[in-house]
Amino acid sequence: MKFGIFDHIEQSDRPIATIFDERLEFAVAADQLGFYGLHLAEHHCTPLNTIPVPGVYMGALARLTKNLRFGPLCYLLPLYSPLRLIEEIAILDHMSRGRLELGIGRGVSPFELNFHKVAHEESREIFFDAYECLKKGMTSETLTHEGKYYSYKDVPIPLRPLQAPHPAFWYGSSNAIGATFAGQEGMQFVANGGTEFAKPNIDAYRTALAARGGPAHPKAEFKGGAAIGILRHIVVADTDAEARRIMKPAFEHHLASLNWIRKNFGSTEFTTRLNVHRGVDFEACEANGMAIAGSPDTVRRKIEELTAELGVNYILSYLFFGNLSATDAGRSLQLFAREVMPKLADL
Repeated sequence: MKFGIFDHIEQSDRPIATIFDERLEFAVAADQLGFYGLHLAEHHCTPLNTIPVPGVYMGALARLTKNLRFGPLCYLLPLYSPLRLIEEIAILDHMSRGRLELGIGRGVSPFELNFHKVAHEESREIFFDAYECLKKGMTSETLTHEGKYYSYKDVPIPLRPLQAPHPAFWYGSSNAIGATFAGQEGMQFVANGGTEFAKPNIDAYRTALAARGGPAHPKAEFKGGAAIGILRHIVVADTDAEARRIMKPAFEHHLASLNWIRKNFGSTEFTTRLNVHRGVDFEACEANGMAIAGSPDTVRRKIEELTAELGVNYILSYLFFGNLSATDAGRSLQLFAREVMPKLADL
């Protein structure tokens, strides 16, 4: 079992510069404590995300950390020039000495795509076109591609990633269609949503991956060569009561951030396209398994139960969210790393 960290880096009650300082210190601590990776969301025009240009932030991670792998989960491909993104990926991979993990997606929010003048109904085709460009451009000296949305002919690619042939692709999904695609492409995979909801998606990924014959870029550190992960919000404290007391207001701040864009710009056209599968409050998310709060023993037990039911080998822990203080998040990180992770490493 490996353990990673996920983050939106949302707005809270502190200045954004302070938020960045706190999160970078948190990342350095996670690096020192032996976490496998740090995965960053990309969102636009919403207080849910203060790093809508994740590559800039990851440049700092590349220099401040030594062993921690990191990457977007995910780059929203319809919002990028594939050629420019190939160059950014290569820079980050070299700056980190080959620690970049390449999460990609089309963008779950039609609101955000619309702000960028990208039609949501075309975003899937744009994503596939851009994805083909990335694969070609990172593995050749020139890029030639003729697609509906992107066209290149004999473009020189002198700058390619350090990892050969390129960093492993990751895909996060909350539905069986996306999970199946990730398996068919041999990507590393992370699911979201309540445990009962996530199970069929993980099963769909595993079935597609087996039919393919295995991951495109096997990772020996994960059983079977592929990360099969689940995202969970986690707070660890000395007691269950203390953990729940800390988590509830921070989690509900986070839910407000998640719902902000839909609440303020909602329309029948876009809202009906959102694939939202989460509880309406902290208690509901705790009941469906998305939120885990407790003492080290309680958190360990809940992860053991989760692993037994889903068969995952990667826990993507969301330890710093909402308006959690840096002190509470840091304490939770330390307890999780020192008293939970070692007891689950052999799962």
